[in-house]
This record gives sequence, structure tokens and C-alpha cells, in this order.
Amino acid sequence: MALAWLPVVFACTFACQAKTLRISSPEQHATLEFSLSDGGQASYRVLYDGREIIAPSALGWLERDAPKSRQWVLQGSKESAHDSTYVLPAGKTRVARDRYRELRVALADQNGARMDLVFRSYDEGIAFRYVLPKATQVRIRDELTGFAFAGDYPCWSLNLGHFGTSHEGEFDAIPASRLRSHNRIELPLVCQADAKGTTLAIAEADLRDYAGLYLAGPDSGALGVVAKLSPRLDDPSLAVSLDAGGRDVATPWRVVMLGAQPGALISSTLIENLNPPGTIADTSWIRPGKSAWDWWSGWRAPDAIAAGATTSTASLKRYIDHAQSMGLEYMLVDDGWYHGSTGDGQYHADANILQPVAGLDLPAMVQYARERDVGLWLWTHWRALDAHMDEALAWYEQLGIKGIKVDFMDRDDQQMVDFYHRLLARAAAHHLLVDLHGAYHPTGLSRTYPNLLTQEGVLGAEYNKWSTRATAGHNLTLPFTRMLLGPMDYTPGGFRNVTPAQFKPRNDLPLVMTTRAQQLAMYVVYESPFAVVADSPDAYAGAEGVQFLRDVPARWDETRVPGGAIGEHILVARRHGRDWYVGAMTNEQSRTLQLPLDFLGPGRWRATLYLDGAAPDRVDVQTREVDARSAPLALTLAGSGGAAVRFEPLRP
Repeated sequence: MALAWLPVVFACTFACQAKTLRISSPEQHATLEFSLSDGGQASYRVLYDGREIIAPSALGWLERDAPKSRQWVLQGSKESAHDSTYVLPAGKTRVARDRYRELRVALADQNGARMDLVFRSYDEGIAFRYVLPKATQVRIRDELTGFAFAGDYPCWSLNLGHFGTSHEGEFDAIPASRLRSHNRIELPLVCQADAKGTTLAIAEADLRDYAGLYLAGPDSGALGVVAKLSPRLDDPSLAVSLDAGGRDVATPWRVVMLGAQPGALISSTLIENLNPPGTIADTSWIRPGKSAWDWWSGWRAPDAIAAGATTSTASLKRYIDHAQSMGLEYMLVDDGWYHGSTGDGQYHADANILQPVAGLDLPAMVQYARERDVGLWLWTHWRALDAHMDEALAWYEQLGIKGIKVDFMDRDDQQMVDFYHRLLARAAAHHLLVDLHGAYHPTGLSRTYPNLLTQEGVLGAEYNKWSTRATAGHNLTLPFTRMLLGPMDYTPGGFRNVTPAQFKPRNDLPLVMTTRAQQLAMYVVYESPFAVVADSPDAYAGAEGVQFLRDVPARWDETRVPGGAIGEHILVARRHGRDWYVGAMTNEQSRTLQLPLDFLGPGRWRATLYLDGAAPDRVDVQTREVDARSAPLALTLAGSGGAAVRFEPLRP
């Protein structure tokens, strides 16, 4: 990435006081102002299309044994502009554009401590980070970073309550005035700034050598939130402990995504843009795809199941055959395949990820799958993997394993952040794809490590096994909240569809309380380059709507969002090659959505529609010819329902 620095705006001595600097995005949508008060306090504010969104907010951090408040003096500043594109091997688009204006501000205090602030203005948001020049030892307790709101915004907040969780839960609607200082709010916090739909989402990007970010209401009770860093396990009085050896140390980016409508944030690549480019020269082995899965349905392959075993050669063959018959690229072998894995997610000290359980001939299964053009993925508890990482990854590569699902990290302290980077780098060296389960929210790592295809940190379909929490209303908050940050391993594809009134949680062959058409729509609406087809093989045999599962890809060249409202409904259109796919979803309320067709290219198109039928497990399949000038398609969705559409260009 090349930055063309413009001439220095001005240079200061220690006498400089009360300065305000401003930088606007290339199309002038987002503006960031940096201010330094007469007392040397640094702050910033954010405007979008001329309206204040983030009021003046504090900047800075708390070091061990250092004063809480410093009196900063401006030393100088520089502006620059950048515009480039890069390729994403997997994700919401094939080619991403990274276009911004940057302001770098140099500060010092009376004791000679130095801090640089780097601000960027994109048309889809702003970002800033702290840089400690030529740092030796970095010991950070917390940040002073604030996000003061210009009004009592309606927000959608996932209050995890404490550090060290699986980052799974509901994003509840809540006014900003109800956010409290004891909250530990997961990213992103999404709010709407006005009745027109102007939307902001607070996030982080390029998280490395640092602790994960949470948000909380300020102690003062003022509108807005403040930063809270995840504490280290070895010393909870610190969040960051780093021996830098005289190099510049940059914190993660603090991000405010901005859009005129909530759907505008879904197609943004801002989080990826803020991460460094990847170093994998040849990405041809990084192959997004859909996968069969044995765990969600309770390892049920009814015509081939070994009594008393979760994973066996017989049951695995059945799932591989199922993947082949459905045209799925992968088969995910979950918990229970290695010695010491018991199918319940527990870590056992005698676990050995190099020793398959009795009754499972893993090398033979890799070959069996290869002959059917199916690649195998393996599940592992992160602690079992960490104990034998180099040996295990080398063995997996030698066997021909395509990817690993690493589970139950359930933390985002600095040590766990380091584990993510170490794991992804070593997995890439062994040509292994990765699904991070039991994981914190994405921070754009998939740009640096494109072998990271998906990650959890979401209340997904597994909750149907033991709760009533995976509701349609919850499903309709996710695209506008959690999914803004990157791929999410929700694991859709439940084909045992019932109404919410009929739903009962069950562990084996679980039900889902949304229609089959909504489950189909999730493969378009929910971004995940490793898209699990969750149900058991028998659920799909001859089932209505299964053709869409065969057809829908997991790699996208372009994403558009024709419409949506948080927690209510959504329309997402994604292009793969020349074909377009559309997913439509609604909450518990039935409604008709109008799908404009102006995203289609020239010529005539065959539209195959998969609509809600007379019952939750019925799908009404229709075909028609359309073009970009045709009247919008009326998609009638049942309560907790959806629709999926494939558009194929017709030859002249």
C-alpha cells in the first residue's frame, strides 16, 4: 500500500494551543474533526453529510503508573490520500476498493512522552488509531476512547455482561440513554441517528498485539459509550503488555461505520480495508464452498450409524455420499473423531488430535472423499490443537485435510488474540482453511489471512437444539449487526420446519421455527464462504427447495442490499459470475417485499423463485422471464418466512 504524503499542514512548538483539524472523505460524506483544547486534552467528533453523529469525544489511554490525564501539545500534522483496489479470495465481493483521506497528528506532553494519532475518513465511515513511536515497553490498563452521541439514538446492543464469553446472544433494541457503565457491550454497537435511517456501527479492525474492545455507558450517565479492554489472564490489572524493542506500536483501529440506510453498511468492506494485505502469494487453494455436517443433527445418518459412537467410518461414508449427491464441496467431521473428544465440547487432558477413535479409518475416509470430489474438514478443541499445533497441522496437510474448525476459545484477551494470529499463519503455511468457532467477533483478519473463511461469535442455528432463542426476529437483526464485521458461521439449512407455536427444542434432528424458504434465503443473506448445510442427509432427500441448496454458491463477486429494516425484513442480492441470487427474510410478521430488478444486466433473465408454501416445510417454486426494466418482483413472505431467487441470463 502506497501513501502519497501531502505537504505538512503546519508545524508547532510547545507553545501551540487550541487547534482544530478537519479531514473529509473523498465524496465529502464523512468528516472527522480533531481538536486539542487549551488544557491539552485531545478529542474528536464525526459528521455525516454535515450532521453531527459523534459529539466531541475523548482520546487517549491509561498506562500503568502513569497519570490518567495528560496535557498534550501539537507537534505537527500531515494529510494524505489513498485509492486502490485489491482482490478478496472469499467474501462479499471479489474486488474491494480502499479509498480514503488520512490525517496524522503528532503529539507530545511536557515529560516528553509521544503519541501519534492516525485518522481516516472513508465515505462509509471513519477510523482512528493510536501509534506509540519507538516504544520499548507498553503496559496499558485501558483506553480513554469515547464515542459521545449527539442524541438519544435507538440502538441494537448485545450486552455480554462480562469478559470471557462465546460472544453469542441477541442484539436487543435499546435507547442510548439506557446503556450503563456496568455493561460489557459486544461489537458492533449499531444505532440510528435519525428517522431517515442514517446508521452508525462502532467496531474495531486490525486487532493484533492488543486486547479485544468492549463498550460501556460512561460513568457520568452521558449519552454514548466508552472503551473497555479485555484484561489479561496472567495480570488482570493490565489489558496490554508488550515488549516492543524500540519499534512503533499501533493500536487496533477504532471504527465508526456510517450509512444513509442500515443496509448500506452490509456491502461495505471498511473493516477488511483497515487490515494489512495478506502475504499468501498463491491463493488458488483457498476454495469457498458448502459443507455437509454431522454434529447438528446428532450424527444421524439413519441408514448407517454405529451404536454407541458419534463418528465412525460407516457414518462418515454416509455423509460423504450425501455431500457428493448434493454437490457440496466439503464434509465437516465434528467433535468426537479423535481420542479424548467426546462429542460434548469438553476438553480432556488426555486428548490426542493425532489419534482417531476406534472404528474411524481417517486416511481411508480422506481418500474416499477425494474420489468423490469432497474435501474433509476436522473439528478440534483449541487447547488440544495448541498443545500439538505444528505436528497436527503438518499431519493434516499430509493426509489431504482441507480445513479445520477450531472451537471453544471463548476469550478475546491479548493472549487469545495472539493465538488467532499464530494459528492462522501456521494453518496457511500448511494450506489449511480455518473456521474459528467459539470465537470473538471478526476484525477483518480474513484480508490478511484469506484462509480464514468464517467464524462464529453468533447465536446461530445450534440454539434450536436447546432453546427457543433462534427466532425470526433474532435472525433479522443479525445482517444489520454481527454480520457487518465479517462472515458468520450461523449454520443454516434446517429442513424440519415448524411454526413458532409448534416448535420444541430437541438435541437430535432439531426443528427450526422458520420456514424452509427462510432457511434457503440465509445462504444469500448471511455471508459465510464456508457455508454449512446443517441437517441430516435424509432431511434433504427429495425435499422441496433442495435444488436451491445445490445451486447457490459460497463465493460472491458483488453484493447489493435493495432494502431492509433492522429486526424486521431484508433483501440482499449477490452476484456469482453472471448469475444473481437474492435472499429475502422477514421477522414473525408476514409481509410482501418489492424487489426492484435494476441490478440485473442487459438482456432477458430466467428467474427461479423459491417462495413460502402452504406450510413451513413447503416451498412454492415458480419461474418467469424478466429484465432490468420489468416491474419489481412481489415477494410474499409468511410470518418467520422468506424467499430465495436465482436469476440466470438467457441467451439471445
